[in-house]
Amino acid sequence: MDALQTSPAEPAAPRIPPWRWWGMAAGIATGVFDTTAMRWLGISFALNGSDASLWVMAYFGTSFAALGFLVGYLAETRRRERHAAAVMRHQAETINATRARLLQSEKLAVLGQLAAQVAHEVRNPLGVIRSAAQGLGETVAAGDEQALRSCSFITAEIDRLNSVITSLLAFARPLQVDARPVAVSEIFERALLLARDELEAKKIRVARVAASDVPAVQADSDLMSQVVLDLLNNAAEALPPAGEVRLEARAENGSVRIDVADSGPGVPADLRARIFEPFFTTRQRGTGLGLAIARQIVQAHGGQIQVGERQGGGACFSISLPAARGATLAA
Repeated sequence: MDALQTSPAEPAAPRIPPWRWWGMAAGIATGVFDTTAMRWLGISFALNGSDASLWVMAYFGTSFAALGFLVGYLAETRRRERHAAAVMRHQAETINATRARLLQSEKLAVLGQLAAQVAHEVRNPLGVIRSAAQGLGETVAAGDEQALRSCSFITAEIDRLNSVITSLLAFARPLQVDARPVAVSEIFERALLLARDELEAKKIRVARVAASDVPAVQADSDLMSQVVLDLLNNAAEALPPAGEVRLEARAENGSVRIDVADSGPGVPADLRARIFEPFFTTRQRGTGLGLAIARQIVQAHGGQIQVGERQGGGACFSISLPAARGATLAA
């Protein structure tokens, strides 16, 4: 869930060189150089008939040393102030992100209570209505097509409402993540087994590609299989018959990236920022909770999910998950 997301690391304290001491040393060197250069040019320094070159050199060196020390000190102070400003900005962003996650958690808590009440108050009457519709359908005369269609329509709509309630409960219920090392191939196989009927009904081809160095992921196998299954079902619904879905896994910067790409119409660029929002859907009969639940599950694993464009056209959903520590299971 959002509250479990890893916050970006605070900016590291810069290693500030001792510029004030370097400035002092440069000032002394400048004083010595200037005095020596003037003597070389024929300029002499005398005080009461005595050579005053050393006094002049000491005066120049002291003056330039003080100036160099002040300039170096100001440079160090400026750099420290820039780092302090960066830390303050990071802390402000962290506070705002935490506040947003707390607000989201409060909303989910309220939603959970509402969903539980809806499930209790609505499911029982829906079950009674569904049983009555089925009973009526069995008593309707064989030739009364309109009555049969009406009973079938009532049953189908009740099943759809039950599906909506189930999705709402799944979204509002706190996730229990049992993360352990699991091979990506296991996640793919379970999701493909569950989606097989829908994929075969539309004769959709599935291509699996995995690099040889893909490590195991630290994940809950059941939950991540559900995420990939939802993405496969979405792809199957969007694809025309004989379309193609591509499952790909590869190691990437200490994590594992899983791509679910299809050859369908894709997701318009102006909708990609909203597609994971709860209750946002572009389908007439969609609940708008499938992708929101998928993002919730992925974020509960410390990962990220995003949507982009497949090379050659179509949608590509990318999931980034942390690799299991010390695991070498191949995908």
